[in-house]
Amino acid sequence: MNRNHAVGGLVVAAVALMAGLSFAAVPLYDLFCRVTGFAGTPGIAASAPGGAGYAMTVRFNADVAPGLPWRFEPVERQLAVEAGTSVLAFYRATNHGTGPVTGTATFNVTPLKAGQYVQKIDCFCFEEQRLEPGQTIDMPLTFYVDPEIATDPSTREVTTVTLSYTFFGAGEANPDASVAFAAPVPAAAASSPEESLRGSHP
Repeated sequence: MNRNHAVGGLVVAAVALMAGLSFAAVPLYDLFCRVTGFAGTPGIAASAPGGAGYAMTVRFNADVAPGLPWRFEPVERQLAVEAGTSVLAFYRATNHGTGPVTGTATFNVTPLKAGQYVQKIDCFCFEEQRLEPGQTIDMPLTFYVDPEIATDPSTREVTTVTLSYTFFGAGEANPDASVAFAAPVPAAAASSPEESLRGSHP
């Protein structure tokens, strides 16, 4: 009888462990992707290391999930950047709905193998964004391309990377929002983001 109780206890414990692991799998996988760049996920860094004299082209892509009444687009479609140098870019979002809408953004880099070499310093994707009806905001993204992309045998031929962001209604996608965030700049208060982007290497 005691043996049956012991076996039963082990089965219950195993089920509980598996359930716990299943709940932990998504955030752990997300963390793994952010740290390693797996599946084209950019990493997160505190600052850029400085210019390395290696030229890159960065393209920007924007998408909106079905049902989200937003217009979402990059202010500039591409920039010429120097690897290792901090780059400031802007995405613009407008709420065409009749009520306030909160959105959250997911992201990736292509080619996927270059994901680990794109490091975000600040990004609007770190937190949910709430737009009132008719409101437009310019949302900043600060990042750099790690110079090691030019020395890695698997990526040294890569000269162009694409940063893609997709906005979903809040609750439909859940990127990790636990890191520090630079607040979005209202379009009315932003000072010519197009000018800021030209040769933007702060």
